[in-house]
Amino acid sequence: MTLIKSISGIRGTIGGETGHNLTPPDIVGFISAYASLLKENNPKPVVVIGRDGRISGQALTAMVASTLAFCGIDVIDCRLSTTPSVEMAVVKKKANGGIICTASHNPKQWNALKFLDDKGEFISGELGQKLVQIADKGQFEYAEIEDFGKITEYPESISDHISAILAMETVDADLIRSKNWTVVVDGINSTGSIAIPALMEKLGVKCITINDADFGNFAHNPEPLPKHLHDLSEKVVAESAVLGIAVDPDVDRLVFISENGQAFGEEYTLVAVADYYLQKYGAGNTVSNLSSSLALKDLTENSGGAHFYAEVGEKHVVNEMKKRNALIGGEGNGGIILPELHYGRDAVAGVAVFLTFLAKKNMLPSELRNTYPDYHMGKDKINLPDRSITPGILDFLKKEFPENEKDERDGLKIYFDQSWLHIRSSNTEPVLRIYTEAKTEQEAQRLSEVASEKIAEFLKNR
Repeated sequence: MTLIKSISGIRGTIGGETGHNLTPPDIVGFISAYASLLKENNPKPVVVIGRDGRISGQALTAMVASTLAFCGIDVIDCRLSTTPSVEMAVVKKKANGGIICTASHNPKQWNALKFLDDKGEFISGELGQKLVQIADKGQFEYAEIEDFGKITEYPESISDHISAILAMETVDADLIRSKNWTVVVDGINSTGSIAIPALMEKLGVKCITINDADFGNFAHNPEPLPKHLHDLSEKVVAESAVLGIAVDPDVDRLVFISENGQAFGEEYTLVAVADYYLQKYGAGNTVSNLSSSLALKDLTENSGGAHFYAEVGEKHVVNEMKKRNALIGGEGNGGIILPELHYGRDAVAGVAVFLTFLAKKNMLPSELRNTYPDYHMGKDKINLPDRSITPGILDFLKKEFPENEKDERDGLKIYFDQSWLHIRSSNTEPVLRIYTEAKTEQEAQRLSEVASEKIAEFLKNR
């Protein structure tokens, strides 16, 4: 069982031993530490909270809300919501921060505390480290009864989020409505089953849903990868739908299935939406993380803009986007960040923008996909006996490729001719991730196998 403290928040498995899993004492400690940070600059802070559909979510948010109230903080509870909806609610409610209870793509036994600042963005790495240090000391002061926090509910977070999306300059609801389209949505038995159908209703799109009822018991591995989306692919073809839509449990990652049942490619979600923005607004800068496809770089530079890479993690990408005044950015795992709306990965907004682009191009998804550079990516992972051995593995691999260009900002990325290999420690799981990309599937797989073999050699000989 595991407890991970990273830029992605405090994430762990439910149950087990305190300090090694996400248990009630750990939850109270981290929430009390977050409250202490907020109260350094605000005499009476307000915090927005919300959760995805996980089995542990209701109990977790109840504990979060109660602890904040004991700390003298007023709480606005979105209840079942999405990560981008909660992020936008922080700004709408003029709150001082937010907490999202979700472990994103992790299996159902996981949950997490994701901390937001007053802009509805993830807190900085520096502030996250300070939070952990305060929690580790375990010395907190709670409010007297006169200063006790109030808890109110805000069940409209998703509907208000959708209203803001419909007002975007890049969304044309009337054009989408005129197409009389049918889509199939895999809500992975979480809040995507609420948000995406609600958006489709507003856009006049017929929506057929799968995996939309038994919340928290995910119907398949919750990471929206093609190998987990066979039922969605079959349903798209059976219903003659124009598109299949898959999201992760907290609805900040977005993956499409084309009308022919084939994967559009999670890397190409961001590429397609960026294409729309670059065509609509002209040359502009784009940002993606180091594990994202070269296709976005090619597209951006061909339009006259500049592309920049950031470390993996939404906060890193957002910081780079602000630094580069990027038109659009995100992560190649299906995460789209649209500054026009807010600085957070947003699958709900991504659907509306993509459908608008598809309608304007008057293309089927498979036709649109064929207009982009063709790269093939491999994604693998190795379970680590001990996360502390990661630096040794990276040093070993660095010496194995002495002549190649490298980027060491986030793990180790090694560049080859029209291909690359990226090895890094996961922010969300006790694993070492191996990403590769090349012009052919065989070459991407070969690079992955080379990396796996060398890592196995290191582990055997250490």
